[in-house]
Amino acid sequence: MATVPAWLRRAVPDAQSLAGKDVADMALVAGAAIAALDAVVRRQERWAGAWRQRLALSAAAVAARQAGRVEDESALRDAVLLTRPSDFLSVGPAGLLLLAWRRLAARPGDELLTEKNLAAVLEEFGYAPDDEVLGDLANDLRRLGAGAGMVATLTGAIAIAERHGFGRSVSAWLADALVAQRLGWAHAVPLLGAEVIAGFGASRPRRSGTVLAVVSIEDEGTRTKSLLVAQARAALRAIDLSAELERRADRLLGVAPKLRAKAADIVVDKLLTDDAIVASKKIAGMSDRGLRRLFDRLVELGAVRELSGRPTFRIYGL
Repeated sequence: MATVPAWLRRAVPDAQSLAGKDVADMALVAGAAIAALDAVVRRQERWAGAWRQRLALSAAAVAARQAGRVEDESALRDAVLLTRPSDFLSVGPAGLLLLAWRRLAARPGDELLTEKNLAAVLEEFGYAPDDEVLGDLANDLRRLGAGAGMVATLTGAIAIAERHGFGRSVSAWLADALVAQRLGWAHAVPLLGAEVIAGFGASRPRRSGTVLAVVSIEDEGTRTKSLLVAQARAALRAIDLSAELERRADRLLGVAPKLRAKAADIVVDKLLTDDAIVASKKIAGMSDRGLRRLFDRLVELGAVRELSGRPTFRIYGL
């Protein structure tokens, strides 16, 4: 089970003490936090899918708040899980934000920054760039990912997103994708999207003729420090969540041999790979009644939780 050294937690400053730090110090702290997270990622645990999707949900909830929406994590989960996959547009603008972050968590890392995938995720974030913008964006990201260090990767992702007129959620999404690519992770881990970062994404785009200029409201040093601290904070939060889900997954796997339902092993796998499952979902030919009985048994055994708090349209997860 992953644990974070006490010294590393103490090394992550709060907003009040950040002014007394320099960029090099914060780069070391962020690097140590990412190294600790990298050890978790490389274990490739069975529950890693649920872990990444739970982080995606947190990122989407923050994105919704930043967009002035009222949907919390429960409402976002409902919007996506209670909608047919073939009818994704009916999830609404907030639900599309969750689909964007779920895409980051689920798609193979080497597919995230292709033009095709960028077009899809930008549509989910509410943008409709033309082919020329998509091509320029993909080329910019490809050049950045080819040789930049970790600090330059983070700040470069933000700068590229702002240069193309995209907001803070897209900036965070691109930064997370580039970090995963640089570290060779099979799947990206949603990190920065759930962080509120001083000066991050707070620039105001301004058009001068045909050139998009960006007016920063903070000096670059302060923004860079804020970004590094946010990454360190996000990495520690992800590690803490991994430890919590590992305990829950161990409980689920421990009771799995007691389950008598024919497709119980498939249900267990789905609980380990996703944030949550709707009780009415069709799984391996199981009836709604049979699936509900199985979930009731898992709740009784303390292996899963009912997440909706409703008597109907119930949702279960680790």
